[in-house]
Amino acid sequence: MINFEKELKNFEPSLEVEEAEAAIYEHDLTDVADIIADMIREAKEGR
Repeated sequence: MINFEKELKNFEPSLEVEEAEAAIYEHDLTDVADIIADMIREAKEGR
């Protein structure tokens, strides 16, 4: 039978996950709200 407590103590996250997390937090990602704000600003400037 698997000893879950023992397995959890031995768990280490993979380096790939840590690297991906660092890359995500280091970049300023554009989301939908940013795109909509840019579209509104451009529409107002065009008038």
